[in-house]
Amino acid sequence: MPNVDAPKLMAGTSNDKLHGAIARRMSLHRGLNVPLVDARVERFNDGEIFVEVFENVRGEDMFLLQSTSRPANDHLMELLIMADALRRSSAARITAVIPYFGYARQDRRAKARTPISAKLVANMLVQSGIERVLTMDLHAAQIQGFFDIPVDNLYASPVFALDIISHFKGQMEDIMVVSPDVGGVARARELAQRIKAPLSIVDKRREKPGEIAEMTVIGDVKGKRCIIVDDICDTAGTLCKAADVLIEHGATEVHAYITHGVMSGPAVERVTNSSMKSLVLSDSIEPTKAVTAAPNIRIVPTAPIFAQAITNIWSGTSVSSLFSHETLEPLYEGVYGR
Repeated sequence: MPNVDAPKLMAGTSNDKLHGAIARRMSLHRGLNVPLVDARVERFNDGEIFVEVFENVRGEDMFLLQSTSRPANDHLMELLIMADALRRSSAARITAVIPYFGYARQDRRAKARTPISAKLVANMLVQSGIERVLTMDLHAAQIQGFFDIPVDNLYASPVFALDIISHFKGQMEDIMVVSPDVGGVARARELAQRIKAPLSIVDKRREKPGEIAEMTVIGDVKGKRCIIVDDICDTAGTLCKAADVLIEHGATEVHAYITHGVMSGPAVERVTNSSMKSLVLSDSIEPTKAVTAAPNIRIVPTAPIFAQAITNIWSGTSVSSLFSHETLEPLYEGVYGR
């Protein structure tokens, strides 16, 4: 008979540490035995992906844990093939837990004869048998509309708010939240409202793609501890230059809080040598050894919020309650000890 007393978790290979942490949090804090399903994900010599599930999943409420991070195509195919394996094994419901949703930056046609890859990926996920998606900080909120199934988009800002309140205790009056571009103002404003801090904007203008011609600071940052907030850090070029511009305009310190640390190419070296005092990343993408070894990069965990969200989806209770940092505070009690 199916085990109806707990959800079942199955993990891909994109982020083993986070997947294990989610399973441990659910087992420890919800009083449920929620181990990862015994399965294997292998690659044939030509790169083909093969999945085999060793447990009975008939009638089970399944949660697939997999970020579509680098290598994005391999991890995406893993997710699709795992979903197909579960669907053909008569799982009752399949929810994809995708902490980092790759291809999200391709959410519109920026010029003629280009794809909308985020919509294509959404179609593939639905066709594979996935019936619900749980993710964090989609690059564009409208991507939820690309799916014809429910999508729960968690926010990192409540987690970041707890971290800021803990690490800047007694210094909050000097904090200013900064958006690194005009497009990220809504995200930065949300965090600023949570911690009751003012907001500033760095307006960047490009002469050609990948090259920043000019940056202008909108707002008075003189004497402030500036916190840049964004969803993705890829090569860190824009982030590091924004930090330099803020220091030039009188900021005393610059810190950055980024949800998804893609950290491609020279990113770690740039951050290490930059004027930023610290860069805080979530673990939605498994950090490389270079990232964890960098002296001014710190990782905050997302396992508590994902574990609670999975539990709420399984039990049919509210996921939106996790949008409040006051609600998250008990979940992160062991992290910040407050």
